[in-house]
Order: sequence, then structure tokens, then C-alpha cells
Amino acid sequence: MPAEVKKEIQLEIAHVLFIDIVGYSKLSINDQRAAIDELTQAVRTSEQFQNAEAAARLLKIPTGDGMALVFYKSPEEPVECALEISRALKDHPKIRLRMGVHSGPVSGVIDVNGQANLAGAGLNVAQRMMDCADAGHILVSRHVAEDLEGYEQWRPLLHDLGFCEVKHGVKLQIVNLCTEEAGNRALPAKLRAQRQGVARTRWILLATSLVLLAAVVAAFVAVSRRAARSSSAVPEKSIAVLPFENRSQDKDDSYFADGIQDEILTRLSKIADLKVISRTSTQHYKSAPENLSEIARQLGVAHILEGSVQKSGDAVRVNVQLIKAVNDSHLWADTFDRKLTDIFSVESEVAKAIADQLRAKLTGEEEQVIAAKPTENTEAYDAYLRGLAYTLKAGANDPVNALGAQKYLKEAVRLDPKFALAWALLSYVDALGYLTQNLQPTVALREEARQAADTALTLQPNLGEAILAKGYYHYSCLKDYD
Repeated sequence: MPAEVKKEIQLEIAHVLFIDIVGYSKLSINDQRAAIDELTQAVRTSEQFQNAEAAARLLKIPTGDGMALVFYKSPEEPVECALEISRALKDHPKIRLRMGVHSGPVSGVIDVNGQANLAGAGLNVAQRMMDCADAGHILVSRHVAEDLEGYEQWRPLLHDLGFCEVKHGVKLQIVNLCTEEAGNRALPAKLRAQRQGVARTRWILLATSLVLLAAVVAAFVAVSRRAARSSSAVPEKSIAVLPFENRSQDKDDSYFADGIQDEILTRLSKIADLKVISRTSTQHYKSAPENLSEIARQLGVAHILEGSVQKSGDAVRVNVQLIKAVNDSHLWADTFDRKLTDIFSVESEVAKAIADQLRAKLTGEEEQVIAAKPTENTEAYDAYLRGLAYTLKAGANDPVNALGAQKYLKEAVRLDPKFALAWALLSYVDALGYLTQNLQPTVALREEARQAADTALTLQPNLGEAILAKGYYHYSCLKDYD
């Protein structure tokens, strides 16, 4: 064996970049040749490649539809090289790459041509990282990510994706590396499919358990209701707030009607002397239903509040009416014509009027709570209501609604950094997205959920929504069930 070959193949810790051209086998022979040539050109013009080659600390291994580049100096070399290659091929959309990076031991071998080659975990794991990727992804192993996290400039670019199962049932922890101009922020299809399979199994088990539980609960509730009807009447100080009708010409303003209804319901729920049915129970009923007494009976309340909202520019009209369900009589009704800047006073006045009509006792603290303005910034409040509307939608627990809610709530707190209610809801949306994986369950998302909850609590330590957000963060992100 030549001496230079022996020197090349000494056992060392290597930093490996595996590169693959996506869809290579579907290309014509001419297109395959052209793709390899362009990839080779991009690789050879990489500064990291040139520096390592000049220092004789680089091994190049062709793989047919790509290549492996083996560096020996630092784990930053293959990562920087991957970013440089991505940027170089940005204007070549036909060449779609996926890349994987790992640092680990490699041992020298001699191939059939008598040339130095490599084998070992460093090479194998890098290839498995790449196998988990889609076009555009640069996936690095947890080991590489931990090395990079020691440098401040890398931390914002690393997004932990959890474990991906590869060949022979081996599970590897993968981290997505992406910048504004390189990488792919989407969850890899392989990982998404594995999670959906796990989630589907969990949901089947959960659904089976829930069916059995529902049967037991239904029997218990039926017996309890019969006993309740015979022993006591529906509480007089009880109310359900039905969905408000959107009477605006722009049907996209339905978010505003939903938000006003939810805000009035929330303020009423802060009055201890009132029994207020949750929105989860009332959202199934359309606005202005015909049989109010039947709805009240189903919900177990004595009163119904229904209303409508009409928005035009910065002017708002809110109509509300309080109905006694037993005889369908109107106890109170009013119309509020206000500017958007004064919408909070409508929500407060409605809550106060209902409390007066139902003779509910309000403490001084409760009066302050229902009269409080969550923000002085109407644009921030509008963004908050838009984000809130995404969380209130039927089937809200999906990626589209999660991203929509997150987008508008981030806008709300940007417009008013002291908007505690928006911070609390943002934390809840992030934590729920982390738990359900409707948002990428990254370390950054988990940290955003924590910071949002902490900010809400700092701004308003007694805000119920902020306390709930912090608790939900511990439950969803930290799996802290105590």
C-alpha cells in the first residue's frame, strides 16, 4: 500500500457533508451530466472547500447522484460549505439538493481501485441525516448542533425537529439548519409521516377511551339531570351568550363580530355571582336562532344574550338583547353606535347592564376588571381579534389556523408591547401548536411560548388568561403535569 494512501486513511473524527440531487434518477442522461457539472462547479467555488483542499484536509467521495465531502478541522466547515453551495445554486431552481451533516469517527478502507476511501459512523449518520431531508433541507445531527450552539451566531439558525426513524429502526435526533436565503423551514415529509402515524395510533387509543368514558359520563349526566330537575330549578343568574351576527357589508368582518361576542362573554365570566356558559358550548348555535327556550334548556340557563355587529370604516354598531328563556320575553335591549376607539366601553357597558338586569352582585375588583381596557391601540386590538378568530374557528386545531392566529397575535404585541391579553393568547397558541405539532415544535417555539406567558404575567400578574397561559406552557411544552 502506498505511504500516501496509508496517511490518508488513518482513523480520525471527521465532519461529513452528504449531498444528494433530488429526483436525479428521473433526469435524462444529458440532464444528469449537466446537473452533476453544475453541482461540482458550485462545490469547487465554495470557500470552505477551497480552504480545506489547499490545506490537504479534505476527502471527496462521489456517490453517483451527489457526493460526500469529508472535513477534518471543525464542524463549522461542512455547515458553512452547505450554506455556500445553497447560495451558489439559488439561481438554478432545476438543481434541488438535500444535505446532511454529522461529525463522527471514520476509518480508512481501500476500494477496488486501490484508492483511499472511508467507512464508519461519521459517514453513515451523515447519509441518514440526508435521507430524512426533502429538497432544500440542510439537516444536521444533534451532535453537530450541540457543537454549533457554542457559537452565538449559529443558535437562531438551528431548529430541533426531534427524532426520525431511519434504517433498521434506528432513531436519530435531527436539527434543521436554515437562514433567510438557504435551507427549507418546512417539516420534512418523512418526519411528518412518522408523526402522523404515531398521532393516528394515539388518537385511535384516545378515541376508544373517550367513547367508553363518554358512555359512562352520559349515563351519569342523564341520572344527574333527572335528579337536578326534581330537586332544583335552573339558576336564575345564569346566561349563555350566543354567536353575534355579522351585519357588515364585508363578510370578512365576521372576525370582529366573533371577537366582540367573546370579549363580552369573557367579561361576564369574571363576575362570580353569574353562571356563564362557555363559548365552546354556545358556538354550535347560529346567531338569531328560532327556539331560544329549547337552547336555554339544553344549556341549563335562564337567560340568553344575542346580538349583531355592523362595522363600517371606523364606525361600529352593536345591537344586543337579553331574553328570559322561560317565556321568550325581552328583559333589556340596546344599540351602541361608537367609534372603533371606543369599542371597549360597549363591551363593559353590556356586561354591566346584564349584571344589573340579573341582579348579580359585583365586587369593586370585578367592576374594575369588566371596565378595563386591554389596550389603547385600536390597530393592536384589531390584530388581536383577528388572531382570536382563528382560535375560535371550528376545526381551529390545524396548521393553517395556528399560523394565522400566531401571525396576527405577533402583530398585536408588536403594535402594543404592553398588551398583556395578546401576549397570553400568543403563548397559548404557541404551546398548543408545539403540543399538536401544527407549528414546528422547535426549541425556538417553546421559548417563544414561555417568554410570551412571562411577559403577560409581568404586565398583569393577576390576569387570569396570563396565569392560564403559563400553566398551559408547562403542560404542553414541558410535559409538567404536576
